Parts: sequence; structure tokens; C-alpha cells
Amino acid sequence: MSHAPALKTALKRGALIAAANWPLVVVQFIAESTLKLILGVPVVGGIFLVVLLLDANVEEILRGDLREILAAVFSALRANPAALTSFALAFLVVLLGGSLLTFVVKGGTVAVLVEADDHAGAIERPPLRIAMLRRANRTGIDPFLAGCRRLGWRYVKLGLGLLVAYAVTAAAYFGLLFGGYALADNVGVLLWWTVIAAAASSAVIVWITVVNFLYLVTQIVMAVDDVGLRAALLTVVRFLRSSVREIAGIFGVVLLLVLLATAASVLATGALSLIGFVPIVAVAVMPLQIAAWLVRGIVFQYLALTALGAYLAQYRHYLDGTRLAPQQDKRPA
Repeated sequence: MSHAPALKTALKRGALIAAANWPLVVVQFIAESTLKLILGVPVVGGIFLVVLLLDANVEEILRGDLREILAAVFSALRANPAALTSFALAFLVVLLGGSLLTFVVKGGTVAVLVEADDHAGAIERPPLRIAMLRRANRTGIDPFLAGCRRLGWRYVKLGLGLLVAYAVTAAAYFGLLFGGYALADNVGVLLWWTVIAAAASSAVIVWITVVNFLYLVTQIVMAVDDVGLRAALLTVVRFLRSSVREIAGIFGVVLLLVLLATAASVLATGALSLIGFVPIVAVAVMPLQIAAWLVRGIVFQYLALTALGAYLAQYRHYLDGTRLAPQQDKRPA
């Protein structure tokens, strides 16, 4: 009976396969950056609507990051239902279109990584050689496009389910917040509502993290088994029940690395912002900010593909165990 790969072994294998197929990291970074960029188009249009039609203050609207700007535009547009409807429809169309692109690109990425895992051999065992990385490198235009065609529609349906989960979570969360604001006059209720709101925020963060994890594992199952969404979800449940400790270990390590990378990014951004107030230095800081943004995006995408490779290694072991079990049952007593 084969043992499940150790936590270090699974993570090492995922990291090496992701490094061998490094162009996929760049592709994923470009796809997600494109989505964020095109989401700024309706936001800019909303700013023009607010400034030109509603005579809002530009400095107040543009204060803060993208989420704060979006909230400010939404708050200003509430005074004009027609403008708010147009802005919401434009944002929804861009969100759906950009998300469909990322879902299809993800299909090609996962398909190439699955093929790379098939040909990588025991790449996690030392000594590591360049020839082993070359053998694991399966990145190419034709395999990538073939993966997009094979998995694109199934990943679109899975991704739309993810967006629905996001929308329901956001509606429930903001409904709780706005409901609490309506009771703000009662001091006792307000105190308890503040505690409930803080607990709800933590619960939402945990829930979104779990949903993203299930989304990633379902992608792996759909790519390896070549099945539809319903069959993949059933397999994911069985996989999680049989390998919960190994999967939880990978999840915890990757989450810790993401938190450390996020903290480092926040510190670097804060340090650059402090010296960015100096007029002459601000010109030199801009390239550093762009470089920090690129490094941050590449690191997060690499961590995501590393986690995907580690989960894939665990799922391969799970499949080997399910295939060996019937053979063991058929052996004579």
C-alpha cells in the first residue's frame, strides 16, 4: 500500500512543476491584470457621470483605492436612478466578459499543468537536474489552446457558480451591515451589532477562502478525470473526506505564505508611499512602484500554481488508491 506524499514532498513537487512551466505564471498574471484593468473602464465612466451630471467633487471621488472610489461613485449615483442603472449594467457586463476570459485561460493553464505532472516523473526527489525541469516543461501554444477548448466551457460554468457564490455572500453581508445601520439609534443594539458585524466580516473572509479552495480542487478534478461539473463535485467530496489531513496541511502552508507575501507587499507599498510625497523623489519612486506591483502579482500567481500542483499530487495518490482497492478485494483469502 502506497503512502500519501508528505507535505514537503507535495509542495516541492508543485513548486518545481510551476517553475518549469513559468510562462503559465505570466499568462495568469496578464489575464487577471486585464480583468482588473477593464473593470476600471466603467469606473472611469461612472466618475464622468458623477462629475458632469451630478456636480460631485472630483477630489473626494478619487480619494482612496479602487474599492473606495467604486463605493464613492456608487454613493453619488444613488441620487440619479437612471445613471446608477447604467453604471451597474456597464460594470456587470465588463465583469462577466472579463471573468469569462479568465475562466477560459484557467482551463488552458490547468490542462498544461496536468500534462506536465504526467511527464515530470519523480522531480521532487533529489538531485534536481535541468533535464528534469525541461521534461516537466509542457508549456506551448498548441497544448494551451487545446486545454482551453477542452475545459473552457466547463470552467465557465464552474466560474459562474463561483460568481454566484460571491454575489450571494456580498448580498447577505451588506444586508446585515445596512440592517444594523438602521438600528444605530439604539446604543445597546449598536454595541451588539458591532460585535456581530466584526464576527460576520471574519466569517466572510473564511467562507470566501474555503470557496476559492473548493473552486481550485474542482478544477483539478475536472481536468484530470475529464468529467462535468456535477461528477467533479461528487468526486471532490470523496477526495476531501479521504485526504483531509494532507489537504489541510497544504492549505495551511500556502495560506501562511500568501499572508506573509501580502504583509511584505503592504510594507513595501507603505514605504514607497512615504517617500513618494517628495516631488523630485516621486518621479524615481514610480518605476519602483510598478516593479513592486509586477513582483507582487508574479509571486501570488506562482503561489497559486504551486498550490495547484501540490493538490494535484495528492489527488493522483487518491486515484491510485481507488484503483488499487478493487484489485485488493478480488484477491483470494
